[in-house]
Amino acid sequence: MVDEDRGAARQVGEGRRGSVPDVVKGALAITASAFGFAMMAAFVRLCDDFGGSVSCFQKSFFRNLVAFAIALAVVVGELRGRRIALPSGMKQWTLVVLRSVAGTVGIFGNFYALSKIPIGEAMALNKTAPWFTVVFSWIFLRERAGMRQLLCLAVAFAGVLLVLRPGFRGAETFPSLCALAGGLGAGIAYTCLRELGTMKVDSAFIVLFFSAFSCIASLPPVMCSPDPMTPAQIAIMLGAGASAAIGQFGVTAAYRYAAPRKIAVFDYTNVVFTAGFGYVLFSQVPDLIATLGFVLIVLAISMRR
Repeated sequence: MVDEDRGAARQVGEGRRGSVPDVVKGALAITASAFGFAMMAAFVRLCDDFGGSVSCFQKSFFRNLVAFAIALAVVVGELRGRRIALPSGMKQWTLVVLRSVAGTVGIFGNFYALSKIPIGEAMALNKTAPWFTVVFSWIFLRERAGMRQLLCLAVAFAGVLLVLRPGFRGAETFPSLCALAGGLGAGIAYTCLRELGTMKVDSAFIVLFFSAFSCIASLPPVMCSPDPMTPAQIAIMLGAGASAAIGQFGVTAAYRYAAPRKIAVFDYTNVVFTAGFGYVLFSQVPDLIATLGFVLIVLAISMRR
């Protein structure tokens, strides 16, 4: 009997050792999210090249409409299996609404910037989101970041600046500030996602609510002055919506597994993915300074490990 108990205990220990740590799951999920959002940014930038100018509100509507359809299908499937955990109580619903408001502001700011300044600069300024996430998690969730984690974020952010070199110049000041506002909104949204994850609120429902909220918020300006879209632009924005869904589900899952201070640095892989899409779609070749930035980003990820 004792030998059997020891054997069972050994099997449990081996199972635990063989399982994937939550931090690794979170890092993989946020990397997948970064890839999805990089594709989304590329599609949004391409949209204006295949027809007339399209407002950030109209782009946001199409982007969130696809994410809404995907999330709705997932939620309906979960409801049939009775496996969904809906928000309950004032605190959870407040976080869901705040996540949606902040995320919508972030999308408007980011999409406006993508249409007015180079895609590299817009994404660089938007990548302040991990900084804001760590700061807000520190203030509101009491998740303190250590010096090593702050150093990783600092090195990664320095790499972003070298790769994309954002600048505030004349008429580009306002869209640059909008891109920064996008990073701020995303930081607030990610902090809410972390707290909702610890509360075990269903991730598909969070994406569904956010997508519906953003679509409704986009409707008034779209209905007042709709911009005509070509079939190619509609197809491109549907692609942006599908890519955004990958990003949304990825980031929602990531902060469910781990605290922002532990995995936020992996969000900077978005810079590498964006550079790749820039080369393939816009024939943009990274120079020596950009290459140094890539090295810093990889170094930051290695330091995190």
